[in-house]
Amino acid sequence: MIAIKVPLVGINELKKILMEKGIINRNYRISSENSYGYIPINIKKEEIANFPLENIENELNKKLISNKIIDPEKNKNNQAEKIAIEIIEKDLEKLKKSPKSISEHLKGKLNKEEIEDLTKSFDIIGDVVILEIPENLKKHTALIGKAALNFTKRKAIFMKKSAVKGITRTREIKHITGLNNSKTIHKEHGVRLKLDLKEVYFSPRLATERLRVANQVDDGEVILDMFSGIGPFPMLIAKDKIAKIFAVDINPSAIEYMKENINLNKLKGEIIPILGDINEVAIECFEKKGLKFDRIIMNLPGTSHEYLDLAISLIKDNGVIHYYEFSSDFNQASKRIEKIANEKGMKIEVLASRKVKSSSPGMWHIVLDVKLNK
Repeated sequence: MIAIKVPLVGINELKKILMEKGIINRNYRISSENSYGYIPINIKKEEIANFPLENIENELNKKLISNKIIDPEKNKNNQAEKIAIEIIEKDLEKLKKSPKSISEHLKGKLNKEEIEDLTKSFDIIGDVVILEIPENLKKHTALIGKAALNFTKRKAIFMKKSAVKGITRTREIKHITGLNNSKTIHKEHGVRLKLDLKEVYFSPRLATERLRVANQVDDGEVILDMFSGIGPFPMLIAKDKIAKIFAVDINPSAIEYMKENINLNKLKGEIIPILGDINEVAIECFEKKGLKFDRIIMNLPGTSHEYLDLAISLIKDNGVIHYYEFSSDFNQASKRIEKIANEKGMKIEVLASRKVKSSSPGMWHIVLDVKLNK
């Protein structure tokens, strides 16, 4: 194996330099012996003569001097405390390659067609993995579950048994292997979210979208999350912003976990969990008190259009609605909002539109950020 020999004092800096240049051979382990380190590089014997060893050596010494790992004063006095490196052949330990996917774990156990049928994406939520296994592979469920356990290094493997359904937006899941425990704590952008996947709905695939919305919030805003679940949007907002967030959900378990999550995290803002149907909550808690909002989050893509009239009646002048729905494009959503806004004497300005994630072939979970003004 071709390797660079370097005194141990310079091995870390040399490793950084070689990584930046893409020279390290990652199939072999870096080793040390008798105060020297040996870093494998991916060149052939016939390429050694043209290898820029001197340039790398000079770059290494400059970094060691600037980082004060070797004494710069001696260099000033022409007594250079300089580190020398050389290319040698060295027996190094070959690294065992770990499979990079569940499919690779199953190679040789399932045939090529079966592996292609296996859904390659899966959800990791805290210590729990949720798999989607096609009907034709159900007979291999145990095998697939074990592969997922070995690959993800998580504690519990479950599979989807149904789509998200009902007013509480939950799905049936079945335990495959590992611990039979659907309760976990999921970490996302610095917040911790406690939940039971059998009792509440949660998608880790919206992490980037939640952060995007949270980053738009200014201190002092009053916000409504109409379908808040366990509170991921409110938690991410309240972590860094001094905002007041009313978080409504019809699922009692979701509200209980949200209360636990409020105590679990250090928050700058205030979250007010409210259990109930948003239509009834709006009348009792908001409309009777004349409360309106700077920002409203409507992440219930399957039926959010049914609540647009309510959301627009609750938004302040120049307020922003984050509206989500399942659609093939943005036109339908934009027209829905514009129609209801015009009926209420308001104009809309679409600030942003994006595809959050694919929901089915040709359909997307989309979002429109819309500012409304009189």
